[in-house]
Parts: sequence; C-alpha cells; structure tokens
Amino acid sequence: MEYPVSANARYTGLIQHYGDRLPIEDPASAVCLGEGRTPLIRTYNLPRRLGFEGEIYLKFEGVNPTGSFKDRGMTVAVTKAFDEGARAVVCASTGNTAASAAAYAARAGMQAFVIIPEGKIALGKLSQAMMHGAKVIQLRGNFDEAMAIVRVLVRDLPITLVNSINPNRLQGQKTAAFEVVEDLGRAPDYHAIPVGNAGNITAYWMGYKEYGYEGWCAPPVMVGFQSTGSAPIVEGRHIDQPDTVATAIRIGHPASWEGALDVQKESRGWFDAVTDEDILQAQRLLASTDGVFCEPASAASVAGIVSEIQAGHIPQGSNVVCTLTGHGLKDPDTAIRQSEQPFTVDATEAAVEEVIQGFL
Repeated sequence: MEYPVSANARYTGLIQHYGDRLPIEDPASAVCLGEGRTPLIRTYNLPRRLGFEGEIYLKFEGVNPTGSFKDRGMTVAVTKAFDEGARAVVCASTGNTAASAAAYAARAGMQAFVIIPEGKIALGKLSQAMMHGAKVIQLRGNFDEAMAIVRVLVRDLPITLVNSINPNRLQGQKTAAFEVVEDLGRAPDYHAIPVGNAGNITAYWMGYKEYGYEGWCAPPVMVGFQSTGSAPIVEGRHIDQPDTVATAIRIGHPASWEGALDVQKESRGWFDAVTDEDILQAQRLLASTDGVFCEPASAASVAGIVSEIQAGHIPQGSNVVCTLTGHGLKDPDTAIRQSEQPFTVDATEAAVEEVIQGFL
C-alpha cells in the first residue's frame, strides 16, 4: 500500500527538505505534518535583566504540529516503519512522545499504542494521544518501568518501537541543529537543552557535527539541564523514583545516557541540575517578558543558562541558544496554578475601569 501524499505536501516536511541527510529512500512518501522550520527567537529582555552582553536565542520547538520537538524524530521513525511494512507503533511516554506517535501513526493509517505512567502525564498531552486514536495503556508505575516493558514487547510482537532508542528518531531530531546553523549563519557558542531520556542532546550534537565536518562551523559547547528531583546524569546514578514538576524530563534511567556522556566529552560541555522553583520562574519569565510560552521542562534550559551566566560560567559576549522542547499549552494546569487569577467583577464599565485604573 502506498501512502498518499498530495502535491502541495511534498515539500513541507523535514524529510523533503533534508532528504539527502536522512535514511529515507523516497522523500515523496514521507509521513509528514509540515514539521520543522521552527523559529529561532532572539530574546532582548532576558539578557538585559541578567546584565548579559551576549545574545540569547530560543529554538522554540513548541510550534511543531503536535507542539513539541518529538515530531522531528517521529516523521522519520513512522515513515521508516511504514516503508518496512509495520502497521502499528508503540512507545513509552511521559506525554509528548505519545502525542506525536499517535498523530503520525494516524496520518499513516497505522495503530499507535502508548504506555504512560498513571497520573504522571500532563492532560494536554494525554488528550492529544486520545484524540489521535491511540490505544492508551496506563501503568501503576513510572516511565522507566514503561520503557522496560515496551523493550520486551517489541521482541515478540509485529510492532515498531518509536522511542528515542530507535535510531531513526535521532536522525530526524538532528535537523534542529541544521536549522540553528542556517538561521544564525554559524553554530552558537553554547547550546542548552533540557535532558530527560537524553536523546535530544545526542541528536543535536549529531547535527552540529555533520555541518562541522563540512566546514560550516565549529560545533558549540553542549550544556544539558535536569531537574534536581530527576537528575540521574548529574548525580551519576539511576533514580528509581524521579520527581519533578517538569513531567517531560521526569526520567530516572535515561536510554541515551552513554550518548549524552559522549556529547559532554566531545563538546567540552557539562550537565547540571536546576530546582523546580527555578524552572517555573524561568517559564513565567519567558512568557511575561519575551512573550514565549513553553512547558515547564522546556524552561529547564533557560533556568540553567540563567544560573550559569550568573555564576560566570558563560562568558560575556557569548552567543547562546536554548532549546524549548514543547509548548506551554501542553501543561495548562501548571501554568494556571502559578499565574495571577482572573478578576471577577460586575458587568459594568465602572467595575472594569476600577480594575484597570489600579494598574495604570
């Protein structure tokens, strides 16, 4: 069965744009939703508040079709699975992978099965997976237990695993680094990324190295940030019960741990942890001062860079990119809980004016 692609859709996705750099034989058969080409937003208020004389950019992956960076890898993984004859995909997920796998499987006419930890997934992400027709299985356990189960399942069932241990996922995700280089005209001096399963930092480094080998640029120093309640790489040990408000990085046994350590060594970078309080403060700061609304896990990269600049670990004059992995609407409950609540007044001009005058 050939996947139908309209003429207008042939040049809209990552596979079509970077076909010569991705493991897809026929880019025209791509299972795509127009992912990629996400904005690289320069911040002005953030460096000003920090007294930082360099440049800070936000690679905002929240504007991908399902609202997260996962779409970059999923278009390649699902296309490859479809081309190889698979009719179903499965993933363990804290939310974003589930939403993306469900959407791309639906696009391809395939069935998606998503295994999630019960009560530990933001409702915005769960609603996406359900609406896209995925079969959602909730475990009385955490992500790492879900991941262990799906690794075994795919050995016995005719189903393709689309977590980041699938190498095709990382091939798609590396394209974000291509876009950063193309937008800046070079690689940044430092690139900060939230780290959960550690596949994304590995993929970015892969992309930067590909351009570096071609003489485009010297790859950046890669800096990964975890939450203090879920920081296995920082602490150098597995964490069986990770806990953080940043649900997308609530992972205690990262699947791409070794690859992340290679990135640290090769890029002369480092890993560090930030508190949930710092993450939420960074989320509010970006939304209220630079107009960018990201989910909590995304803000870990910004919280980390703020800390590193204040500690003097990022030199003045540096060019810094922070990846924001998902949109703030992925987790509206967390956003609402930490925001100023609406004013409720009588339906009169005077009542409304009174509120407004209080802020003028």
